[in-house]
Amino acid sequence: IALSEYGYELEHGLKVVIDSDVPAGGGLGSSAALEVAFLKLLDSYYGLELEKRELAELAFKAENAIMGIPCGRLDQYGSAYGRAILLHTRPPYRVEELPLKDLKLVIADSGIKHRVAAIHPVRQAEIERGLAQLLELEDLPAEVRSLLGKRYWEPKWEELKLEVLEPYLSRIEPKAADRIRFTLLMHRSTVIALELIRVGSLPPNELEEVDAEPGADFQEALGAVMNRQHELLRDLYEVSLPELERIRNAMLEAGAYGAKISGAGLGGALIALVSEEGGTRVAEAALKAGARRAWVVAVDEGAREEPLHRSDF
Repeated sequence: IALSEYGYELEHGLKVVIDSDVPAGGGLGSSAALEVAFLKLLDSYYGLELEKRELAELAFKAENAIMGIPCGRLDQYGSAYGRAILLHTRPPYRVEELPLKDLKLVIADSGIKHRVAAIHPVRQAEIERGLAQLLELEDLPAEVRSLLGKRYWEPKWEELKLEVLEPYLSRIEPKAADRIRFTLLMHRSTVIALELIRVGSLPPNELEEVDAEPGADFQEALGAVMNRQHELLRDLYEVSLPELERIRNAMLEAGAYGAKISGAGLGGALIALVSEEGGTRVAEAALKAGARRAWVVAVDEGAREEPLHRSDF
């Protein structure tokens, strides 16, 4: 349907075999990966000559507009481009491909299924309730009011400062205030991560901001950012569970630089950054702590065409 709405007409159908070990509902973008891989197949088979951006937008349209699932664009763009990207989520949805070094990661599937449709809309509504309550404050400065909005995507989050907003957050519903604090602090941690990836290191004040040790190297600093983001997801966004915390703690104790929830939370997977030689040890620790499955993986290049051989069937 998405292809036809974009003007592509497929002459005939085809039979497709899907083989995947990615857990559905695990916070790993399995639906986006399937959508983009399937579009890549159609692109190759029918000679559509789709660019990465077109693959991502078609996949997003299929899931969000046609299937009615309240997803964002990040999973589709991540699957199409691979490696590491910065996605600007306001039109025209610019993509910056980042110079990420080769990294070893451990993915631990908790075995607890989650539903994005039961998490994201609830948290988005809580953010919007907080925004509405802020806008009702008569003494809210005009310069702050101009940066807010009624819907969760409308504020200029990158321009808002928590220290300026904090006196007003203390006067609205606590849960809604925490959701807004989360959004601002998560954005800040992402800015720090981007600087680290682009430059390769962080200044002392930013290392301190993410609770990294003075003089931390690239992997130690990136692990600290991951830990900081998990704490925000756990404490201010409230999407962790005791089972997830137990697995995460085991991974950290086994030597992971950092570990965090992957995806919407309240189940699904955790992802840990590990040393070149430490992957197996961390994966085994996750399994002993209750993870259903665990994999040692590297950062991938994204959707691509590969030849199959008889031995693959």
